[in-house]
Amino acid sequence: MNLEQARFNMVEQQIRTWEVLDQKVLDLLLLVKREEFVPAAWRNLAFADVEIPLEPGKKAGATMFSPKIEAHALQALQLKPHEKVLEIGSGCGYMAALLAAHADHVWSLEIVPELAALARDNIARYGISNVTVESGDGLAGLPAHAPYDAIMVSGALASVPQVLLDQLKVGGRLFAIVGEAPVMTALVTTRVAEDGWRSVNLFETVAEPLVNAPAVDKFTF
Repeated sequence: MNLEQARFNMVEQQIRTWEVLDQKVLDLLLLVKREEFVPAAWRNLAFADVEIPLEPGKKAGATMFSPKIEAHALQALQLKPHEKVLEIGSGCGYMAALLAAHADHVWSLEIVPELAALARDNIARYGISNVTVESGDGLAGLPAHAPYDAIMVSGALASVPQVLLDQLKVGGRLFAIVGEAPVMTALVTTRVAEDGWRSVNLFETVAEPLVNAPAVDKFTF
């Protein structure tokens, strides 16, 4: 495989055509080598428009978002060089690497110890110094370093926990995919006041839920 051609095709054929037009984001996706974060068994799918499993042998488990969702998240969050970011769900560390390129520091929380170790190894091997991967359940956030300018939820949720919204600064943004398959919505929520948040729906999609994420409440009769 010609990796550089495959990377270029990913950006031009999948991402740009899916209304990601922020040139800063497109340039970053060309720069950070996605294949170096993908598990070896799935490396031939590094540039494919699919979610990539990160826990071999499990029927359901953590996955890597498709490239176009990663790109849309970066475009929606509009990070600035002085900003602090919290990521929920480190996975393989790729999304943290992308966030770190546009932010001051990224704290990334991962509930699966093996994945936390993988993310740390990948980030260290890639020479990224402004990412801290911590083990723990990200659904409670990371109050020790709050408030954050941006929060990235790298997995689907039934709904966004209020505890995460409370850890945003006023003006801070949160990207998440919410709902239940087969209909989920990617949205960005901005804290507009100390006691006010505004959400904008970006697009419909389907993604694997975060490990340990609560299920959607269902009515019973």
